[in-house]
Amino acid sequence: MKESGRKQSGGASSPCAACKLLRRRCSQDCVFAPYFPSHEPHKFANVHKVFGASNINKMLQELPEHQRGDAVSSMVYEANARVKDPVYGCVGAISSLQQQINVLQTQLAVTQAEVVHLRVTHNASSSNSESPSSNIMDSQAKYFFEMDMVVVDHASYGDSMWSC
Repeated sequence: MKESGRKQSGGASSPCAACKLLRRRCSQDCVFAPYFPSHEPHKFANVHKVFGASNINKMLQELPEHQRGDAVSSMVYEANARVKDPVYGCVGAISSLQQQINVLQTQLAVTQAEVVHLRVTHNASSSNSESPSSNIMDSQAKYFFEMDMVVVDHASYGDSMWSC
């Protein structure tokens, strides 16, 4: 078991962040101590606000010890997201990231279309042969690329909720 929650100072140990916040004595077998060290009190404070100490204790007790660290990381992430966005929490972050992905996919598609257009234009101008098939391809390419391209308004998306 990790002992990161307690720091030895002489013979006495300092309580973990959870026991400090809950104002109780931190025992040797404290379930919170390995995951909420005394030097990170904000970590437990946010998780406690969102989930409650009793629920955190129940969740950690039900999990095998090797999965508890990941569970605490997830709870801390969700709690921090809930503090920033009380209504949507992590779902708001996921939604924001999905919107960013959609914008970037649109930009990629536009850029790829521009590359194709430039290649067709370059190939058409560099070929000296004026065969009927090249004229047909050139007229089809002009028709295809004269269509309106998608315009993305970046200002409407704003900054990410996770930016500093």
